[in-house]
Amino acid sequence: MRVNRILLSTALVVVALVVQVSVLARLHLPGAVPDLLLLTVLALAMVYGHVGGALVGFGAGLLADLAPPADHAAGRYALVLCVIGYAAGLVKPENGRLKSATGPMLVVVGAAVGSTLLYAGVGALVGDTAARHVGLPGLLFSAALYDLLLAPFVVPAVMALARRAENDPLAETTSAAKATDISSGWLASGTGLRIGGQRGGLRMRTARSRTARAGRIKGVKRL
Repeated sequence: MRVNRILLSTALVVVALVVQVSVLARLHLPGAVPDLLLLTVLALAMVYGHVGGALVGFGAGLLADLAPPADHAAGRYALVLCVIGYAAGLVKPENGRLKSATGPMLVVVGAAVGSTLLYAGVGALVGDTAARHVGLPGLLFSAALYDLLLAPFVVPAVMALARRAENDPLAETTSAAKATDISSGWLASGTGLRIGGQRGGLRMRTARSRTARAGRIKGVKRL
């Protein structure tokens, strides 16, 4: 991944995790907790693609596994977000722009349901049966509802920041300067002359013509 992608992804993931743990988790809403970290991973995956989405998802999930008050095995949520980020990156549009909001909303609902099922499935493999006591259908419905309500405020903003970071003005200026140098070199190699040499030749011709005109004028005056 590029440096600007790593820096932006790290900053957004950290902010999303802090807000989710310190604000959203303390609202005590019925059912699941609104997953701001999941929405951030989805938005970045739909801009960076499946490889970038998997990397961002794994890093975000691992950070959530290690951050307090996590009470599950480390790597469990990292696996879930890695798979979700990879799957969300597969629906990235070719031109990088979404034609409507229907696609992202379906991705959010599918990711909310898929992440809950995958998290519960991994928990069942390691002996964690907390999802059964809470009620899996209620978790699925509440997770999809909360994430769907929160998505219009998070996903477009994160995608806009990611696209803006991709369009680096410094890189565009450098590439334009290189293109100018290449075109100048191409002209010089095609004509066999240099631009400086052409300017010097024009100056010498202008000076000679002026000297000839002055000599003619002086000869006319003498006659």
